[in-house]
Amino acid sequence: MIQLSDIHPVTDFTRKTKEYIQRLKETGNPEVLTVNGQAEIVVQSADAYQKLLDTAELAGTLPILQKSLAEAKRGNGRPARDILNEIAKTIGVELD
Repeated sequence: MIQLSDIHPVTDFTRKTKEYIQRLKETGNPEVLTVNGQAEIVVQSADAYQKLLDTAELAGTLPILQKSLAEAKRGNGRPARDILNEIAKTIGVELD
């Protein structure tokens, strides 16, 4: 969640870019930059952005996993070993 203290004019960011970059790296928090008092852009460190992407990717897989587990509980699906053998055969690999 963005705090009011993390909202700044873009002109301030332009004048103090190094300070902003240092703070963004230290806190990991995003900041909102405004133009004429209106929110226009969000900036954050590359590390914080990567963590956000990783979290979003994980969140996207959860419904798939839930669906798969529900199907398995109903007795639907195939054994993993069968699927792995099929994939191995397709790519020309032999499993033990």
